[in-house]
Amino acid sequence: MTQPVCDAIVLAGGRGSRMTDPEDPAAPHEVDKPAMTVGGRRMVDIAVDAVTSCRRTVLVGPTRTGVPDHVMQTRESPAGGGPVAALAAGLRSLDDCEEGTADLVVVIASDLPFLDAATVESLIGAVSRSQTDAVFARDSAGRTQFLLGVWRHAALRSALAQPDSVEGAPMRTILPADHLVIAVSGVEDCDTPADLLAARLAAQQPETLEVSDALERVRSRLPALPIRRIPLQDSAGTVLAEPLVSRTALPAVDISAMDGYAVCGTDPWTLRSDIAYAGTSDIAPLTEGTAVRIATGAALPPGATSVVRDEHMTRESDGSARRIPTASQSDDTRRRGEDWLPGTELVAAGTPIDAAVRSLAASAEVFEVAVRGPVRGRVVISGTEIRSTGPLAPGETRDVLGSVLPEYLAHCGITVVDVTLLEDSATGFRDVLTRTRDVDVIIVVGATGGGAADQLRGTLAGIDAETVVGRMRMRPGGSQITAALPDGTVVLGLPGNPLAAVGTAMLAAPAIVDALTGRTVRPPRIGLLSNAAEVRSPTPRIVPVTADGTRWRADTRVRTAHLAHLVGRDALAVIPAEVSADEPVTILPLPHH
Repeated sequence: MTQPVCDAIVLAGGRGSRMTDPEDPAAPHEVDKPAMTVGGRRMVDIAVDAVTSCRRTVLVGPTRTGVPDHVMQTRESPAGGGPVAALAAGLRSLDDCEEGTADLVVVIASDLPFLDAATVESLIGAVSRSQTDAVFARDSAGRTQFLLGVWRHAALRSALAQPDSVEGAPMRTILPADHLVIAVSGVEDCDTPADLLAARLAAQQPETLEVSDALERVRSRLPALPIRRIPLQDSAGTVLAEPLVSRTALPAVDISAMDGYAVCGTDPWTLRSDIAYAGTSDIAPLTEGTAVRIATGAALPPGATSVVRDEHMTRESDGSARRIPTASQSDDTRRRGEDWLPGTELVAAGTPIDAAVRSLAASAEVFEVAVRGPVRGRVVISGTEIRSTGPLAPGETRDVLGSVLPEYLAHCGITVVDVTLLEDSATGFRDVLTRTRDVDVIIVVGATGGGAADQLRGTLAGIDAETVVGRMRMRPGGSQITAALPDGTVVLGLPGNPLAAVGTAMLAAPAIVDALTGRTVRPPRIGLLSNAAEVRSPTPRIVPVTADGTRWRADTRVRTAHLAHLVGRDALAVIPAEVSADEPVTILPLPHH
């Protein structure tokens, strides 16, 4: 059977008046619904992608950037004339093409967040197998989606010719009498904020990942920060985005490696009275059989053939100098470029800039570097019951993390710019997650579970953040979430219990820094437990440990409501499920250890 030729009309001019938030007086009266995102993708792009198998596609609505070049764009006249007017405009664009008319025309609206090519293909197959003029989809709620269907080209042209005016005409006025409706899953549309939130929550689909898979996903999915060129002295906490390449040779000229004598030829040497000091360059050339005193680091005079250190030289009464017969014949000259030449790569991209790197750069005459970072973070302690100052009322809890979590995060590579307390309200969470201009990471403590007061996940879904890691198979800390906001800011959600929050931060934050800075991932530090049998568990765990000879001793009883178990401990250990005595565990050293 010959495959029918299909064209597509994508309707993308929908003004979502029902999408406005009635509780927000500042909300616009209408929104551009096709431009709204679900799972990080605009609904108009979802619609266009669903008809990629069609020969030609025309997009009807306001001109949009970011759509494929092959997609034709047009607009109904007047703008906002409704779906029938938009269909008529789309069909005119198709009919004006030189390729001729198609057998079938796919018609879809841009408010179907889970539409895919397979669904479109199933509708094309249904109309091809039938004798009907059109086939439409019925969603799981039993509603017929008349803007998700496939028409026979002649039937659509005839239907659009029926109304006296297509402007403002409802779809029911052009429906062919001979049409078929088939049930299709996953084609619910988004008409209200509740529909959009439900779609975004469904798009998240958090899965529980093993720790290694979670960290790898963070490193591979989070985009790196932009590259900046900054003065070397301002580079603390950053990571090289480009290799550190020497601008000059080191040494820049031949210099003396020791206090001694610059000599020309073989001894005995006539010793001149002048002295070559470091930093001088006006020493007269040496001639055969002459020598001058020279200081460590001084440039060799012209004509010098070698340097003899002080302890290898003897002075004669006649003013000459000789090498001690029993001394080695070594030359204590550091030759130009002995350490490196101009253009030598000294440090690879992805290396954190520490004191040693800064010193090396200065030695190579590099005073401006290309970097990413430093990673700036904001700590948000959530919970209406949390108090940082003053006496506690019944049911309130002291903030025990706001003053200490920045230290742990700094150890992981995140510089905390401020700490704030946040009450448990969707509005509060939305506000704090949309004020992100001055930070790269927002670290939220608490609200990561599924309880009545846990607002983080729903708020992230509501603003269509991408969930990178929804949960980890780990105790404590399995409820952590790592997400990327639409503007690229990273959100790290930590459990509310203090030890769980610190442990999860120590595990997840370095991977976030790796991703944002392009930092070279170093192999994890590993060790063996001296009491593996005592802490064996069916689930991976993060446990405080203390150095125990060449092994590590893990705490056997751990309470997460405070940090008592970090006092006097050297590290945290990520202990695999059912760990054995000879199975290595990942060691996360604590600050100052």
